[in-house]
Amino acid sequence: MNVALGLLTLVAVVCAASALAKRLNLSVPLLLVVVGVIGSYLPFIPAIKLDPELVLVGILPPLLYAAAIRTSLVEFRTNLRSIALLSVGYVVFGTVAIGLIVWWLIPEIPLAAAFALGAVVAPPDAVAATTIARRVGLPRRVVSLLEGESLVNDATALVLLRTAIVAIGGSVTVWQVASGIALAAGGGVVIGLIAALLLLQIRKRVRNVAINTSMSLAAPFVAYIPAEAIHASGVLAVVVAGLVIGTKSPAMPGGASRLSQRSNWATVQFLLENSVFLLIGLQVRSIIEATSGDSLGAARIWGTCAVVFIAVLLLRPVWVFPAIYLPRLIPKICAADPAPPWQLPTIVSWAGMRGVVTLAAVFALPEDVAHRPVLVLAALGVVAGTLVVQGLTLPWLVRALGVHGPDTHADALSQAALMDQATAAGIENLRQHTRPGDSPEVLAMLERRTQERNRAAWERLGRSELADRTPSKRYVQLRLAMLDAERARVLKLRRTGDYAHEVISEVLEMLDVEESMLDSSTEGADIDARTPARPANRRDNGEARLGAGGCEHLRAVGEQSVPQDPECQDCVREGTTPVHLRMCLACGNVGCCDSSAGQHATKHFQQSGHAIMCSAEPRESWRWCYVDELLG
Repeated sequence: MNVALGLLTLVAVVCAASALAKRLNLSVPLLLVVVGVIGSYLPFIPAIKLDPELVLVGILPPLLYAAAIRTSLVEFRTNLRSIALLSVGYVVFGTVAIGLIVWWLIPEIPLAAAFALGAVVAPPDAVAATTIARRVGLPRRVVSLLEGESLVNDATALVLLRTAIVAIGGSVTVWQVASGIALAAGGGVVIGLIAALLLLQIRKRVRNVAINTSMSLAAPFVAYIPAEAIHASGVLAVVVAGLVIGTKSPAMPGGASRLSQRSNWATVQFLLENSVFLLIGLQVRSIIEATSGDSLGAARIWGTCAVVFIAVLLLRPVWVFPAIYLPRLIPKICAADPAPPWQLPTIVSWAGMRGVVTLAAVFALPEDVAHRPVLVLAALGVVAGTLVVQGLTLPWLVRALGVHGPDTHADALSQAALMDQATAAGIENLRQHTRPGDSPEVLAMLERRTQERNRAAWERLGRSELADRTPSKRYVQLRLAMLDAERARVLKLRRTGDYAHEVISEVLEMLDVEESMLDSSTEGADIDARTPARPANRRDNGEARLGAGGCEHLRAVGEQSVPQDPECQDCVREGTTPVHLRMCLACGNVGCCDSSAGQHATKHFQQSGHAIMCSAEPRESWRWCYVDELLG
């Protein structure tokens, strides 16, 4: 009963604190740590001791897997050099540097134990860094770099920690260290690939949603347990399996299984990643009290913790800046990947918050290590200090450096372009598979629905004050109201007992599926009208925008200013209302978009052959080639 009550309380506090943090625009990890610290000093809450086995086996694999399946393998490969330098090079550098500093401050402890503490505090935490990074709106390349680093750095740190613990118990040769690292890395990659291929084969042959979801939840342990059994890196195996499965799954049949897995993993990730920060705070009192009787004395103990914390803050930029800029002194690398502005490595240097892996790993130190409570307190000081100092100041630093996140207008433009390509492929497939006996009404309905979905993406590019007037938005509003009425009628009929429970459930499920589709179609549809649109072909913060590509029409067309108060004369003449306005760059004719009733911009192209039009809406600067179907 006590365990059940404890778990229920943990979930309730996590949900309440997370909701409060989002409402107040605070850092969720930081607020949960503060709540945990307060709770650790309440007399009715028992002392919490974080079991390292629980974290490293039960929590870390699913958290890393949840992050890996959402990580783009393409972006991971693109940033592979930088990720490797941070996740391997920086962790090794930090381990050695912190270890030497600790051994210098406390020569009473073994050098191997000092290196063990260095390995513990070296890896930044994935959850803390990316949660804050996404909240403050960092460029995608920075977020991808931080996520990629956090996927691999735990594996590096745990391998170094394991080696240091072995060295504490006896001598270790260089050959043993090298062979252990090679086995951990190579074995982890191989086991991860085997696990991914095995699970993907099962996924191909099983269509049952419940089975596929269950296999997905078991996937991180399918990779982790065999890797650890052969003394390879289970963490690396989980990351490799997640990257491969996340890349291959969308190409497989079974959209319902993917939706179920996505929903379940979102819930698992939310509960795990937030619970661990609460558990960190709940241990503060017991960790501090454990050092009260240490022979080093309070002044020396707290002085060591302060020096270690300051060293952790300073060592990261010392490594990050050379790691980013020195490789680009090679002309071939610089030509393929130009050096980013100094603001980006500054942010990467400061986004080094530590988390639960640091605190769990330090508890893995042998109990008989000299001054072990001091080492645990130093690790706690690094976790709490980075969460407070870096977590609170990172948003301010981003604003002070003038770094902007992804351009919402450019994202909407990219989505519209992608939907154009998808719609064209779908309609082409429809026409290829049409049979002579197919109903013309069915074919027309399929084509119309596909095109309407495509037009909805283009409507998001328009003025926000017209958002509720667009046909797709109005369709969603009316259809959601209809679904509410339909559900109310079904529930009313359920009370009569005239219909079987299974029949009622199936009808309600169909209504829920349609409502979820409508909800997902409107997610992220609103674009902040206060954010000025940027030219679609510019490069900002190292992120590529859309360009003219191979379209000769887009390259050849000149600029033409949009009238002060443009209007579609054809709409005026016909008495129709345009949704959005487009202007021909050849003759200046203004017409309405394809979501409007008249579709006069497209008709103008069909009649005149003028290939290029641009948006005539405020704060928009994109163009469209009707001939090549390309954006510029």
